[in-house]
Amino acid sequence: MRILVVLALLLIACPIAAQPVTPQIVDDSIPRSLTGKPGDAARGRAIVANRSVGLCLLCHSGPIAGERFQGDIAPSLAGAGSRWTEGQLRLRIVDGSRLNADTIMPAYYRTDGLQRVARAFEGKTLLSAEQVEDVVAYLVTLKD
Repeated sequence: MRILVVLALLLIACPIAAQPVTPQIVDDSIPRSLTGKPGDAARGRAIVANRSVGLCLLCHSGPIAGERFQGDIAPSLAGAGSRWTEGQLRLRIVDGSRLNADTIMPAYYRTDGLQRVARAFEGKTLLSAEQVEDVVAYLVTLKD
């Protein structure tokens, strides 16, 4: 009985990471949500602005007032929702190397074919499927 209680506590304390879904790429986009539902734009904005989670503003600038030291080595996020469709944005976040093999942008939702991955992070994505959808939901709101 004690063993069952210990196992139950371990499962609660150490949730098993969900396996990433394999997105279907159509031309230059991933047309379907990774979660089957739309993301939350407010959470997406927070991820984009967060220098510990998305790290987007290290390379990109964006229309996020109050965020200092925004990057300038990648395209501005301002107007992203006018330049790309939701599906195109999703593919760029999931794995931009599908569009540009020389990109320096991280593949936020890919686990295979990566190099020099620390053991603790093997098989894990940088963002969860829900976080990807949240970022997409935010970026589509950025119209010119």
